[in-house]
Amino acid sequence: MSSSQDQAHRLVSDLPAPQDMLFVERGSFRMGSDHHYPEEAPSHRVSVDSFWIDATPVTNGQFKKFIRDTGHVTFAEKKPKAEDYPNALPHLLFAGSLVFAPPRYPVDLRDWSQWWTLMRGANWRHPYGRKSDIHGLDNHPVVHVAYSDALAYAQWAGKDLPTEAEWEFAARGGIDSAEYAWGDEFTPDGKHLANTWQGSFPHENLATDGYERTSPVMSYPPNGYGIYDMIGNVWEWTSDWYTNQHTADARKACCIPENPRGGSEEASYDPNQPEIKIPRKVIKGGSHLCAPNYCRRYRPAARHAEPVDTSTSHVGFRCVIRTGNEKCQSLSVTPQG
Repeated sequence: MSSSQDQAHRLVSDLPAPQDMLFVERGSFRMGSDHHYPEEAPSHRVSVDSFWIDATPVTNGQFKKFIRDTGHVTFAEKKPKAEDYPNALPHLLFAGSLVFAPPRYPVDLRDWSQWWTLMRGANWRHPYGRKSDIHGLDNHPVVHVAYSDALAYAQWAGKDLPTEAEWEFAARGGIDSAEYAWGDEFTPDGKHLANTWQGSFPHENLATDGYERTSPVMSYPPNGYGIYDMIGNVWEWTSDWYTNQHTADARKACCIPENPRGGSEEASYDPNQPEIKIPRKVIKGGSHLCAPNYCRRYRPAARHAEPVDTSTSHVGFRCVIRTGNEKCQSLSVTPQG
């Protein structure tokens, strides 16, 4: 970085923080993991520039303000068009979203349809179907937001969605290469440090951490950067297209990737469904449904593919502001939301 760039960085970082955001100093870290799911490998060193990140996932209360201000209608609230889904059964073309519906007995963990239901009328206002609401849940993460909804909120707030590298760097909280956002032990001294699943997923929810579904943001201690809920509670959208693995380490230390991005939109299509050309983004952080016997993705390195046209009861998002973009040149104005 040149001296002029470094001076500009110091000036920006010294400005008052945008409301409810935390500053993450530029740096390098080992992204990914070689010890868990294949899509997390190979572990490799990257660097990212400084940015501000929301201290918590976007909440129902914050999302309400966005809806009131813009009149935005979320993806889950719109009836799908038959021409966009030529192979879909007509009776499934209704406004709705995927809701976790636990079975009463053990089921085949290879068949996610045993616990996910496409529910008519489910959306951010009605997270568990038409008879549910978010009364009293203003400080819970908003859910049932598709990628377009998250991006629309970010643009309204004068922000952006994080890249996968930015998100993972922030989640690690300064602890490079640790298994979890707080160290190498999942529940140190038996203490739950994130909202995850206890019991045998998906039929047995012991809720020993106190929550069966989402929890209020800031219910658990922050990580080393002071950021809450990067792990568990809800998955979070990133702006990167999904790839089935990371790139390898640069051969020379001078060539560490800076601010890396994901692959192409075309490469993000699900190879197991070649007839369906729906691009997928990377989501990060795991959720309250991640369990030791299924989806051990309550770690910074963990990643998963989410189709951009999909919303669920366990996916939300948070936003960033980058020090290098034009939106950061007048940070005396507090972003909305």
